[in-house]
Amino acid sequence: MAMNKYIIERDIPDVGSLDREQLAGAAAKSNEALAQLAPNVQWVESFVAADKTFCVYLAENEDVIRKHAEVSGFPATKITLIRKMIDPTTEKQG
Repeated sequence: MAMNKYIIERDIPDVGSLDREQLAGAAAKSNEALAQLAPNVQWVESFVAADKTFCVYLAENEDVIRKHAEVSGFPATKITLIRKMIDPTTEKQG
C-alpha cells in the first residue's frame, strides 16, 4: 500500500502549556486511535506551538486522517499533502 506524507495542523488552545505528563496522555490517546486504524495511518512526529500542533503523518489518504481526528478527539484543522522534500543537502544533488 502506498502511503502519502501529510502535515496536519491542529488548533488546540494552550497546548504549548501542557506538561510532559499531559503530553504523554495525549500521545497515548492518539496511539489508541492509530491502533484502530492501522495499517492505514502512521504518526511520524509532532511539533507543539503555543496554540496548535503540526503533526507529520503517513497515511493512505486524507479520509483516514479525518477518521483519526474523529476517533482521537484531536482536531485536524488543516491537512496538507507533502509533494516533495528538500533540505540543505538538496543543493548538492543537482
